[in-house]
Amino acid sequence: MKITFSKHVLFILLFIFSVNIASSQDKMMLDRIVATVGDKIILQSDIENQVLQMVSQGYPSMPNMDCEILDQLLTQKLLLTQADLDSIEVGISRVESELERRLMYFVRQIGSQKKLEEFYNKSIIEIKEDFRPLIEEQLKTQMMQSSLVAGIDASPKAVQKYYKNLPEDSIPMVNTQYEINQILIHPSQNEEARNEAREELLGLRQRIIDGERFSTLAVLYSEDPGSARRGGELGFRSRDELDPEFSKAAFKLSDDGGISRIVESEYGFHIIQLIARESNQINVRHILVIPRVDIEQKVAAKNKLDSISNLIKSDSIKFERAALRFSADEQSRLNDGIMVNPMNASTKFALDEFPSNEYNVIKDLKPGEISEPFESIDENGKIVFKIVRINKLIESHRANLEEDYQLIEEMTLMDKQLEIVDKWITEKKKKTYVHIDESFLKCEFLKDGWIK
Repeated sequence: MKITFSKHVLFILLFIFSVNIASSQDKMMLDRIVATVGDKIILQSDIENQVLQMVSQGYPSMPNMDCEILDQLLTQKLLLTQADLDSIEVGISRVESELERRLMYFVRQIGSQKKLEEFYNKSIIEIKEDFRPLIEEQLKTQMMQSSLVAGIDASPKAVQKYYKNLPEDSIPMVNTQYEINQILIHPSQNEEARNEAREELLGLRQRIIDGERFSTLAVLYSEDPGSARRGGELGFRSRDELDPEFSKAAFKLSDDGGISRIVESEYGFHIIQLIARESNQINVRHILVIPRVDIEQKVAAKNKLDSISNLIKSDSIKFERAALRFSADEQSRLNDGIMVNPMNASTKFALDEFPSNEYNVIKDLKPGEISEPFESIDENGKIVFKIVRINKLIESHRANLEEDYQLIEEMTLMDKQLEIVDKWITEKKKKTYVHIDESFLKCEFLKDGWIK
């Protein structure tokens, strides 16, 4: 499916937009106002920075890219103006949480906080002051756009109609997909390994109490791959979104940055620090330590899977029945052992969506063939052992309703949402004061109602 770079890209980009750091020292520019929307302004530097950021993220550089960016920014200012009129507010704690998350990303990208300060020739406090209003503006814009499409869904009839009206060359090609059965077991943990994990966390907790930064130690020591690179930060979560034991400890924390005692969850052992509390949600940092698994336990897990595999191959038990009986993965064991793709909640995977160790096993399997037992890592970062079987292999094809309904449903929903936002923009710009500098009058999109 070919996706054109147009104003509709705004609908996606507003949700991944981040402050660019690759600008100020690379190129000196005389800043000026190039557009006004209501009481909001757009600077030349806003456009220059966005162009640089898009190119750095892999988007192809195009002759009229500055026009495309201006189109997006004009729409963003329209949304922001309406957000102000609708009194949409973003909580201070949410802004601060997002600010910390992005700064952590920038620090990792550039190497250290000191290098970031040198890059901007400003202290970290001054950098935060510069970024804070930009982030608040982006969050408000996101909330406004979300409110416009709230409650929109795509009925089966609408999905069928959308697909029927798609031109042949607009129907996306779907890569070869795999549906995989698995039997997964966890190697047993001994008490010595559990005690070592607790001791490690006790040492880290004391270092934090003595003045070291929780986020720094999380980057260095946490075994949660999803949050470690963000300094252990999980983002705002409700009670139901967290492991019960973790949730109980996290929601008990006071707002003074205190550190929890050691908490055991299904993932391992944690220490937790509260960042912010907002309504019925909290944002916390944590450091996870998973008890190690030694070679004897790995061998025992592998031998157990060998035995299960032999039972299946000798027709003593069906793979589906063995998954129900032996697999430790609650999500798949009740569904014939069929794996669920965490990216889209479907049972289909493209080959490159598997972790590397599973990729190396599955790429050489034939449909119906059972793999040898192999070591992997589950979504919680724990060592597991598996045997897998290709239940279904769907060759590369153009999307169709029978095999790819979810994909076409998502396309239908996106089209409906874009239509609503586009209609709102068309009406809104008729009623809003807009002025655009003559240096941008070359942009074709301005004929679409931006200049009255």
